[in-house]
Amino acid sequence: MHPVEEIRGEKSGKLDGKKIILGITSSIAAIESVKLARELIRHGALLIPVMTQAATKIVHPHSLEFATGKKPITELTGEVEHVFHGKDDLLLIAPCTANTISKIALGISDNPLTTFATAAIEKMKVMIAPAMHLSMYENEVIKKNIQKCKEMGIIFIDPLIENKAAKMAKNEEIVERVIRTIGRNDLDGRKILIIGGATKEKIDDVRVITNLSSGKTSISLAITAFERGAIVELWYGNDLPPPSFIEVSRFKSIDDLISLTKKAKIDKKNFDLIINCAAIADYKPKKYEGKIPSGKKKLLLELFPTPIIIDRLRELGSILVGFKLEAKKENIVKKAREKLLSSKMDYIVANLTDNIGKDENEIWMIDKNGYLKKEGKKDELANEIFDFVYG
Repeated sequence: MHPVEEIRGEKSGKLDGKKIILGITSSIAAIESVKLARELIRHGALLIPVMTQAATKIVHPHSLEFATGKKPITELTGEVEHVFHGKDDLLLIAPCTANTISKIALGISDNPLTTFATAAIEKMKVMIAPAMHLSMYENEVIKKNIQKCKEMGIIFIDPLIENKAAKMAKNEEIVERVIRTIGRNDLDGRKILIIGGATKEKIDDVRVITNLSSGKTSISLAITAFERGAIVELWYGNDLPPPSFIEVSRFKSIDDLISLTKKAKIDKKNFDLIINCAAIADYKPKKYEGKIPSGKKKLLLELFPTPIIIDRLRELGSILVGFKLEAKKENIVKKAREKLLSSKMDYIVANLTDNIGKDENEIWMIDKNGYLKKEGKKDELANEIFDFVYG
């Protein structure tokens, strides 16, 4: 057994049984191809590496053979490899140079990889992650060739523009877009809003009242919805960086959230599903001007109820899911259902304070007819929530 089998499916089974042709060209970003291959395999994918001769001068074929468990195809033989693999699930070219993009656009098949591309376009999905100097990426001829490729149905993963370079997208984003393209895709086209993180309400100009919400659940929900094909928007109240491939609007206070709902209404946004797992303050203090002096023996804060945001969210979405946080398991389903029935929510997810900030969670998914209890990693539970809602 090749050592690659020790990591196959290590992270998930989202790409179980999916055959991916990994094309590698001669960009210096080819040094990332080993890590990229391993990440795809960790989600269950079967990889067939195909390299241009120029790419073998950047990264040795033995490295790709180790990474994938398959000897890279560097020349076509009597086995007509481009035809044999013609019914695989995806041709992913990462990195892809300007030269290879132009050849694909023009139907030139003068090496194993461009031949694979010519054969694949009509039979399987093709995805390209460009990498080149910025002057090349902005060249009008290259722009036209990229557009021509897009018109043929080829999916492009936009590069990162940094220091006069169009760098290949990060491996994390490439993996997520692969999962989105050849994974379940059962939420294709649905507009989904995820709200997560914590509000911070000012006491004075330097102090706030907040809570311990990490925002991890909202990140897991947003990534999962993206992977399953949804059009995802995340309203995020946390300082940790969210995924670069998700549309994000940040908030700090409840007033910021209300402003986001107003803007969404002005923009006439209508979401198919809204999941609010944010820890929104129930009370906010009367703000002191400036900074409260240190050394006071006693300081009393006057707190006022914050506006209820559920009604505003109800106007923006067809299905509304809320969260209910409890300290103990006793009567957790009963308490959550009472909140559900007294609100305008369609579903509610109950969880425990013990799991704040952790990667695992224990949840009770509740509707008006019953409930389902699940526990596990937050990204696994995100799938369970979408399955519960869409049944």
